[in-house]
Amino acid sequence: MVDATESRAGRKGEVIFALATGAGRAAIAIMRASGPGAQEVLAALCGGRVPQPRHAGLRALHHEGEHLDDAMVLWLPGPRSYTGEDGFELHLHAGPAVIDRVALALTALGARPAEAGEFTRRAVQAGRLDLLQAEAIADLVEAESDSQRQQALAQADGALSRVYEGWSETLKTLLAHQEALIDFPDEDLPEEVEQALTRRLDALRDALQAHLSDKRGEIVRRGLTVVIAGAPNVGKSSLLNHLAGYDAAIVTHRAGTTRDVIAIDWLFHGVRLRLVDTAGLRETEDEIEAEGIKRAMFHVEHADLVVHVMAGEGEAPLRADALLIGNKTDVSPAPEGTLGLSVKTGEGMPAFEAALAARIKTLVSGVGAPLTRARHRAGIEEALFHLDQARQASWPEVRGEALRLAMRALGRLTGQVDVESLLDVIFGQFCIGK
Repeated sequence: MVDATESRAGRKGEVIFALATGAGRAAIAIMRASGPGAQEVLAALCGGRVPQPRHAGLRALHHEGEHLDDAMVLWLPGPRSYTGEDGFELHLHAGPAVIDRVALALTALGARPAEAGEFTRRAVQAGRLDLLQAEAIADLVEAESDSQRQQALAQADGALSRVYEGWSETLKTLLAHQEALIDFPDEDLPEEVEQALTRRLDALRDALQAHLSDKRGEIVRRGLTVVIAGAPNVGKSSLLNHLAGYDAAIVTHRAGTTRDVIAIDWLFHGVRLRLVDTAGLRETEDEIEAEGIKRAMFHVEHADLVVHVMAGEGEAPLRADALLIGNKTDVSPAPEGTLGLSVKTGEGMPAFEAALAARIKTLVSGVGAPLTRARHRAGIEEALFHLDQARQASWPEVRGEALRLAMRALGRLTGQVDVESLLDVIFGQFCIGK
């Protein structure tokens, strides 16, 4: 059996094609193609009438004497194309029969269907994109919220790449100075030179550590988890239903109705949230309810934000950073130090939503480009490990090697070194046609 890496590497010179628009009924379907020989394939479909580069032209598509469709055609010669190769787009009528017949014609002309992410993979291999930008394109395709869209666009524009490349340049400078200490050991270099090297190394390490501690990029990408927790019968499920706009959870006057975790997805102020309703927290001998409470506490511990619906005065917050609210102000005053509201009457709900929005903004806002994936986190952790080794090294040669390894770890993030084994994993997550 030939693995995917070998098959792709051996076939990357072929013309590939895929539908770039989604399946289903629509007015227009876009078929894209890329690869050496793309111009010949397009000329065969258009009867030799290939449009001027990057200018749309209406063409009748034919194959073996059959009229396939009338399409808007774009000819996109490399290297100024998405993949860096010659390519074209066919803007077809979106009927399934039209799409299928054009695909058959492309195959007959020597092109082949693209694999998942193969267009973007070719763009990376041609140097049109780095790995971080490629991942951002996948995130942009999957974006459901405005915050996800903005973050993906910034990363696709190179914001995160510039951060990592800047750190790599700093490491190059440090390594050059370190090599000078190794190559000229007998030179009477001022002590300040080595002290300056150590200071710059410490500053770089601090920057990487701060970047690693910043979780907002991962939160935005996966969605922010908000857990509603508190004692039984304080209105947690009612609050979830109010925010959702429908009855997602069962609400009764009986305490302990919610025994399992109920979660819904919610777009709020441009941020994708995962709202989680949990079992009421209390001492119980009921085995099923106890399991629900155990799960509730797990979600409280791991949530990005906890909304603690307080039962009364003197109750300790579940977390120091929890948003504390008191429900049912239509019946009794809210506990001191909480935000009072009544889900039943709507009193206080605008203030609660404003407070929730402010907390969420704090969690997803910040300065600088954040890391967005576990791969990035692992790479930064590896670079930090080698920087620590460099800091602790007694021998200049050991310090130099540690700096080289740190630079290599950063290079893998952008795709500058040792990435062939990562490509199948990364681009296998893409849709066909991207």
